[in-house]
Amino acid sequence: MMTPTKLFTAWLALFSLGLLPLSSTRAEEDTSQIQLPSITIKSRTNQGSTRPGALRDDIVKTESISERRIEQSGAVNLTEALEKQPGIAVQVECSICNVRNVLLNNLPGRYTTLMIDGIPIYSSVSSAYGLDSVSVWGIERIDIARGAGASLIAPEALAGSVNIVSKRPQHDTAKLRIQGGHFGSRLYEGYLAKTLDTGALTATFSENRHDAVDASGEGVSEYTGYDRKMLGVGWFADDLGGFTVRGRLDIVDEKRNGGALGKRYSAIKADQSGNPFDFSRGRHGSPVGNGWFAPDGSGFLPWNLGRAGLSEIIFTDRVQLTTSAEKQLGDGKLRFAVGAAQHKQDSFYEITTYKAKQQQYYLEASYQFPLADWLLTAGLNYRYEDLRSHGYSAAQDEFVRGVDNYRYRTPAMFLQAYRTFLEDKLELNASVRADDHNVFGTITSPRLNLLYHHTEEIASRFSVGRGFRAPTSFFEQDHGILDDIRIIRLLSKPEKSDNLSYALSYADERLAVVGSYNYNRIHDMAILTPGVADPAGGTGTVTLFESSPDKVVVQGVDFNLSYQLTPSTVVSIGGERFHYQFTPGTLVFSRPKARAFFTLDYEQGPWTAYLRVNWTGPHDLAKFYDYANNPRYNFDGSRKRDQSPSYATTDVRAEYQVNKTVALYAGADNLFDYQQVNKENFLWIDGAGNIDFTHLWGPGRGRYLYAGLKLNF
Repeated sequence: MMTPTKLFTAWLALFSLGLLPLSSTRAEEDTSQIQLPSITIKSRTNQGSTRPGALRDDIVKTESISERRIEQSGAVNLTEALEKQPGIAVQVECSICNVRNVLLNNLPGRYTTLMIDGIPIYSSVSSAYGLDSVSVWGIERIDIARGAGASLIAPEALAGSVNIVSKRPQHDTAKLRIQGGHFGSRLYEGYLAKTLDTGALTATFSENRHDAVDASGEGVSEYTGYDRKMLGVGWFADDLGGFTVRGRLDIVDEKRNGGALGKRYSAIKADQSGNPFDFSRGRHGSPVGNGWFAPDGSGFLPWNLGRAGLSEIIFTDRVQLTTSAEKQLGDGKLRFAVGAAQHKQDSFYEITTYKAKQQQYYLEASYQFPLADWLLTAGLNYRYEDLRSHGYSAAQDEFVRGVDNYRYRTPAMFLQAYRTFLEDKLELNASVRADDHNVFGTITSPRLNLLYHHTEEIASRFSVGRGFRAPTSFFEQDHGILDDIRIIRLLSKPEKSDNLSYALSYADERLAVVGSYNYNRIHDMAILTPGVADPAGGTGTVTLFESSPDKVVVQGVDFNLSYQLTPSTVVSIGGERFHYQFTPGTLVFSRPKARAFFTLDYEQGPWTAYLRVNWTGPHDLAKFYDYANNPRYNFDGSRKRDQSPSYATTDVRAEYQVNKTVALYAGADNLFDYQQVNKENFLWIDGAGNIDFTHLWGPGRGRYLYAGLKLNF
């Protein structure tokens, strides 16, 4: 295996040679885009469509959400576009700050890798709040590939990858959207595109506001308020020294607040005494308003930490750049890619503070070329992550530096081979990559994909592979580590996942359906054990960052079907069922056993309409939240539910195109106002009366009505 220095030197030499032609330019009409690691295969069906139930023509099972589907649903960011799709979930992991992660195959959200135009540039820290700040304006589609190793350039995607594909505009465009709704929500969004003789430029901007929501009435929000500003610039060159180039620069500024209501952040942080809340309110409220009785009988616990003690205020600043260049070179195609990001976070967590700065870089060079009957892709890439953090632990009354610092440098090489057999009915794609990690050493990730065309409409896909992930402290998955003075890393192995999947699909002009089975086994899952006595002595406690000795297995079956009922109407149905095998305490956020989906899309003349019904089955709360070792209670001392009830939510949206320029729309999310707090509070206490706010299984926001205006010039 090459050393990191030699591997990076080789990469740099290849990158430099490839950039030499960029000193000259010429204009051509070819504007095709080459997306690594997808292999161009013979299109035998229309499965490249982006309707529900259809797959792209890649060997790897790839589901796509088109720009049109995103617009019909009313989504304004990535998480809204992805949630409520079969095999995909957006999970809230804190009822106060609303950390949200994208789950594929119901594996933890940190195992999903987000890519921009095939470039991975998000980490577990930056994705915790950052995914809400990814705008969906100016994109062509979102591609989802599920399974470990599904992306050749993102081995850390143990559950799979989500790739946002930027839209190359074909004509000058100016669009504006203005929207208002419940809970003080406001949205102002714009998109500009200017086409040039040999390329295009784009610009997007967005300002999105929403107040915090408290439906239970005790004064602690279940839905976080935010003020989110985004600015993006994109560029496309059809011929720059023979290269096709695309890139984008994105800037994000977000402030979010949960817990105590209001946006006077300084006043909330300073209010650290007394009781502004009423804990007698809401389902299973306390007998008294200013505190609660410990379920173990140890006595009454008054609340005296003011608004600050149950508030979380997070400021996020992020700047990221991604660009790629592709060129026909001889009989093959050459690709270079660069990504860079700086992510800053200033957080206030119930009097404790956490500040972090992260730098990320990504470099890639690859060449795809024919050899005999094979199509080979060989390449090198280099990934760099550096996180530096410090904070104040209120529990320890101590300032802490290096809360969860890490620095990962990972040069890698990869090889992929593609070939057809049986008169092109069988397609094979095999790949292997070797990463030389500065902490965990050499790690090999193999994968095999097979695609068999039974008929022009029916196809089978089989995949098996392994991926790895170098664990961070994934602080955003457990704020409680800040109650300790430091983290002790006991990890000697990276997390690894073995994945096997099979999908059977059918697609014709009106019907598209796909059913799949997925098996995922996680080895050496990284876990946090906070509150451990400091082995060095003293009165403080530490968090152990270690590997679980127990296996985690998640298996699931799902299907998705769409049917063109009439020329103007498409009906879609879907469902999924999962089986979990894990030791309580390893999967720390609950997931349902089953979900089902129904969608109706209508488009006729100036009218478009959208209806979506999503049913969520029960969660095994007792197992996921480890009641056997840590029972949970309501404020009145009653036990939390062992199993959540099943429920359904309904979203509707309608739009009327007044003329070529003006469109009006209105909609409702969670139309029938289902909320978890009507059954059970997000807040909970343990036997000794310690409070937490991570009892999550249902919607935190009720009925949300909105209306807006779109202008298109």
